[in-house]
Amino acid sequence: MSLSHALLGLLAIEPASGYELSKEFERDLGRYAWQAGHTSVYPELIRMAEQGLVEVTHEGARRSRTYAVTDKGREELREWLLAPWGQGVVRNEQVLRLFLLEALEPDETVTALRGLVEHAEGSISELRRLREEQDAEPRQGRDTLGQLAAEYGLRQYQATHDWALWAIEHVNKRQGSESA
Repeated sequence: MSLSHALLGLLAIEPASGYELSKEFERDLGRYAWQAGHTSVYPELIRMAEQGLVEVTHEGARRSRTYAVTDKGREELREWLLAPWGQGVVRNEQVLRLFLLEALEPDETVTALRGLVEHAEGSISELRRLREEQDAEPRQGRDTLGQLAAEYGLRQYQATHDWALWAIEHVNKRQGSESA
């Protein structure tokens, strides 16, 4: 995924200023899906405007600009969203850490995995709280589909939690058989 696709998706849902888009990345989008700061968002919007993917629909005070996705941008977003899953560059620090746990001593591996269990439990609690708030007060605009993403996150963290408990058991069994 690229920042341009994230911006196209947000703008396809609702026109916004660079400031408003930057704020989206400070909330759940940045926490769970894709991080980007204003130093990345503003240059990307300019580049996308030059490519005809977005256009400025309003200019306000202090050089504030509201952007909207163009037909060309909608088509780019559509092609990306409908492309087969699994393509693209993978950069997942958490999975990299899991690959490298073998570099630790078994007791350190268990400590790291317990940290993962605790992190998953905290994230599950937070997402459940957010889901309950969303269910109590239906959202509009960008927040509507956030409910689908929140449910995905819940299921992903539950799977991570369960896997980490399994991995702790696996490491403990392996350590027991090596010391016997």
